[in-house]
Amino acid sequence: MARVRRKRMHCNNKELHHKYKTKRRTKDLDQIQEDLKPENKAQLLSQEPDEDLPGLGQFYCVECSKYFVDERGQHEHRRSREHKRRLRDLKDPAYTQKEAEAAAGLTTDNKRSTAGPLLAASPMSLLSIKQANEQKSALATAGKSTMDVE
Repeated sequence: MARVRRKRMHCNNKELHHKYKTKRRTKDLDQIQEDLKPENKAQLLSQEPDEDLPGLGQFYCVECSKYFVDERGQHEHRRSREHKRRLRDLKDPAYTQKEAEAAAGLTTDNKRSTAGPLLAASPMSLLSIKQANEQKSALATAGKSTMDVE
């Protein structure tokens, strides 16, 4: 009697992976920091009962953006490692769009784009930077010598 091959359907099924990944997705930290502002927090904590949400939407953790069935579940969550880790992450301020662009090298200085990594790595630009630095130092030493004379 031959052995029946086991079906392995779920290991390479990308649709299933995507479905469960998006199902567990929570808000990002910058979105939660917007919710922590006093006007937004008060609105989230005093919601109207909604039959589609767990616990009718009355037990909500603003920091983790999760709903709970009852007060006991919410209390257990607040003592959990996951909640404490989220609180620690929320202490740091969120990155702004300006900071993100600066980190990517997309900043502008006087409406001119600054030198990107490719331009700075070329030998031609390094030579021009060296020459500019030498000119600045020559001007600075010339300026000091004229001040000494006066």
